[in-house]
Amino acid sequence: MCRSLLTIWRRQYRNGELGASRPVSFAPVTVTTDAPASRPGPVDPPDPSRTSQVEIALPNGRRLIVPTGVAPEALARILSVVDGQ
Repeated sequence: MCRSLLTIWRRQYRNGELGASRPVSFAPVTVTTDAPASRPGPVDPPDPSRTSQVEIALPNGRRLIVPTGVAPEALARILSVVDGQ
């Protein structure tokens, strides 16, 4: 997770731009490194903007993996559906 994305989400939450209808709190974050699958032949280096993801663990036990560039409005809609709101 890049620092600027977290900063943007915090600012948007503070300004009421994420449409949260319930209290929001931060959750523990774990950083892992997945070994890339090997492919035959030459491979272009991965584009970090397309391969970076954030995993969100919800209080109901569900996990959601989204790309780091997901629009905050779309993420808020997805979270409200997945979290049962």
